[in-house]
Amino acid sequence: MNSSPSPPQEELSIADLQRHIRTMYFEKDVVRGIDGTFMWLMEEIGELAAALRGTDRENLAEEFADVIAWLATIANVAEIDLNKALISKYGNGCPGCSRLECVCPNTEKP
Repeated sequence: MNSSPSPPQEELSIADLQRHIRTMYFEKDVVRGIDGTFMWLMEEIGELAAALRGTDRENLAEEFADVIAWLATIANVAEIDLNKALISKYGNGCPGCSRLECVCPNTEKP
């Protein structure tokens, strides 16, 4: 087991992030299961909601990162490739109107 810290990444694509999270946590995540992992995701969403009401930009950035990391975690446990899912749903533009710049009415969720 490599105990030395990894150098920080300059960029992480969605696919890279999901692999990165899988390498770091998958064994623990599978034991926790989807239900337990979903509860952690919901806790992080609550922390993001609180951070959005505050003024601490560093904390806000951390909470966004936590939500994305836990989303990648639950996708790993559920065996969903986030990159493929995003390309399938949003790769050709808005799922509602199929345009890059959405023209769906504001009353509809694209």
